Amino acid sequence: MKTLDSYLVKLIKAQGPLSIAGYMAEALGNDRHGYYMKQDPFGAKGDFTTAPEISQMFGEMIGLWHATNWLNMGSPAEIHLIELGPGRGTLMQDALRAMKVVHGLREATRVHMVEMSPALRKIQQQNIPAELTPHWHNRIGDVFRQIDGAPVLLIANEFFDALPVRQFQKKDRGWHERLISLTQDEKLTLTLAPVPSPEKLIPAALHRAEEDSIAEICPVGENILMEISEYISKHGGAGIIADYGHDRHGTGDTLQALKSHEYCDILQDPGDADLTTHVNFQRLKEVAEEAGGRVYGPVGQGAFLKHLGIDARANTLMAQANATQKKDITAALHRLTDKAEMGHLFKVMALTDANLGGVIGFSTDEHK
Repeated sequence: MKTLDSYLVKLIKAQGPLSIAGYMAEALGNDRHGYYMKQDPFGAKGDFTTAPEISQMFGEMIGLWHATNWLNMGSPAEIHLIELGPGRGTLMQDALRAMKVVHGLREATRVHMVEMSPALRKIQQQNIPAELTPHWHNRIGDVFRQIDGAPVLLIANEFFDALPVRQFQKKDRGWHERLISLTQDEKLTLTLAPVPSPEKLIPAALHRAEEDSIAEICPVGENILMEISEYISKHGGAGIIADYGHDRHGTGDTLQALKSHEYCDILQDPGDADLTTHVNFQRLKEVAEEAGGRVYGPVGQGAFLKHLGIDARANTLMAQANATQKKDITAALHRLTDKAEMGHLFKVMALTDANLGGVIGFSTDEHK
């Protein structure tokens, strides 16, 4: 039995069944054996590839989006650029390069990386220019306490999809939480709590769902977004969230495990496979607005990037490229923006303070 398997078996035997959220937290973030704590999961040699790893154009568009916001904020002399879950630091690297085109912005920018993984921190430290004196933090609250009321620009790309979710299944007596328990031969298995959970935990839009429907909620994600929205609403700034998910409340089991770019059983290799769920953008939007944030979107990633001018950027790159590079640029543009690829399932949502105008990337009818 693998080390984390053994630990989880002992934990369940001692404390009882784990929630799905508890299982995800251990599988991804266990101090010694968690998936993100011990390895680089990105790229061809990893388990999945994110948008910044596909092409520099993605990070450049995000950088230009934030540059526009900084100008619309009146070009404050100090702005804190924060990324949640920065991966290898590729997106930040590309965004900072694009932001150099705006006079004064690079000098005003203070870089913050919210990253708990020691393995990924080492890679990020190699990729982010040392002259910017970037700071690393375990939690977003640590950043806010340090910067003490200064305005922020925030990036969260494929961050919320990896946060632990709780799952509930509807039965005739109500919504029962899905748990991780043990079989007689001490193998991990899914089960249901015998007693239904309070219905208030489930979004009101799902209360009339059919029997056996599965609802997912992400309290950790909601709390993080609440903290971000409250800060931006009070102190100013803008945040961009890009992830895969749905823009309306819905039911379904979206928890999936990925290893070597292939799907696998979620209980098969805890600590050695990535676990993600689809982000409920409708719920994130509600949380942000409740906290006083002004919300834009969500819109499809493809539409957002095209609004920002990714086609023109691709043409500029291809004008300086050889035949092989042109083919790669075209393929990357297709993958990032086409509806059959990442253009529709991946969505982008922005939140700002109430006073920030001129936000680009969202048509007027997409801002409510």
